[in-house]
Amino acid sequence: QEHLEESGGGSVQAGGSLRLSCVTSGLTKNSYCLGWFRQAPGKDSEGVARLYSGDGLSAVADSVKGRFTISRDGARTTLYLQMDNLRIEDTATYYCAAAPGICHDNWYRVSFRGQGTQVTVSS
Repeated sequence: QEHLEESGGGSVQAGGSLRLSCVTSGLTKNSYCLGWFRQAPGKDSEGVARLYSGDGLSAVADSVKGRFTISRDGARTTLYLQMDNLRIEDTATYYCAAAPGICHDNWYRVSFRGQGTQVTVSS
């Protein structure tokens, strides 16, 4: 059974950095779209970054391009989201997610997900 567990959230001032980690287990399908999405109060969820397990290719949303980086460890069991130059609008609950198969625009809406970790950015 798929299990994902996030850590690394917290409170930071604008311009600061955080690194989120996600330990995964039970990912037994041939390939997954892995990544992060976020949800702020009163807003729709937003896919932030994704990585295809088949070839390692990754992509980030335009809203975080140049500031956020997705990566995974050599054992391919831990996923990371490095967040630099954080902005107040990045405040949200961040979820690690995994969807069987290839990545597509709405991959995170049909995914397994962790419990989420809160990121709060203040001025």
